[in-house]
Amino acid sequence: MLALGLLAVLVAGAAIGPYALPLGKILTVLAGDRSDPQAATVLLNIRLPRVLAAALVGAALAAAGAAYQTTFRNPLVSPDILGVSAGAGFGAVLGILMGLPVLGIQALGFATGLLTVALVLGLTLALRGTGQVLVMVLCGIAIGALAGAGISLVKLLADPEQQLPAITFWLMGSLAGVKRADLVATLPALLIGIAPLLLLRWRIGLLAMGDDEARAMGIDATRLRLLVIACATLMTAAAVSMAGVIGWVGLMVPHMARLVTGPRFDRLLPAAALIGAGFMVLVDTAARTIALMEVPLGILTAVLGAPVFVWLLARGARPWSE
Repeated sequence: MLALGLLAVLVAGAAIGPYALPLGKILTVLAGDRSDPQAATVLLNIRLPRVLAAALVGAALAAAGAAYQTTFRNPLVSPDILGVSAGAGFGAVLGILMGLPVLGIQALGFATGLLTVALVLGLTLALRGTGQVLVMVLCGIAIGALAGAGISLVKLLADPEQQLPAITFWLMGSLAGVKRADLVATLPALLIGIAPLLLLRWRIGLLAMGDDEARAMGIDATRLRLLVIACATLMTAAAVSMAGVIGWVGLMVPHMARLVTGPRFDRLLPAAALIGAGFMVLVDTAARTIALMEVPLGILTAVLGAPVFVWLLARGARPWSE
């Protein structure tokens, strides 16, 4: 049902826009009919790459958020709160400043995102230990602020005529400039990141029971946790390099998926990816249609995500009181 819903959302995203495309026209163009060159150009070169990019970004961020929450046994952990998005964003804007290609921007974003996670975990161990989730979150906020300072420095050094406007708009989250080449460059990183999570999702679910229980069942908890962190960070970095910093998706969508599947990670991960893909397509469609000027994606996701975060706190999330 979720897959069928995602397919319907993808079709709606491809049809809606300043140049409306009826369903029949979409099907004929996809079938190879080029009798209407304007419709073919809009669908194949503009609308379809953007819709597919939104689906990939949403699936990557939601899957990464679900993986982080299960690995750290904390429903309030996400790539944003742990500073991964800011760290990957710093590497990506640094790559833009250096004029690197998309693959180089992704590699630099992955490196800085992984460094961010390593710093957060290292500080948590040095201060209070892995059981102190609040300390981990606060360390993530601190490292994220440091990465934000680095982003500000890059903006200061950027060319104010060309690079600075592009970096500023990109940091707010946008898929306006996505092309098919960007999809081709980003798809391998997303597949490499999500494939191990899907193949090992039953083992990863055991991490929610604690390290001792996982080891009793023959799982190397430390090695598996490092693999999950690396995969989730790679997906986050790839999504950030293509769409900019888009907050709240990794926190909000896994909770939406839990309402459908329950807490079992083997069901949660594919459900979160499908819901995240559909959610981001809807948000991107709204961003380019609700106003004359395109609204950055980060603004819309924050408007939706902040109330969800407050709702989680109102429910009395126990990890904050541990």
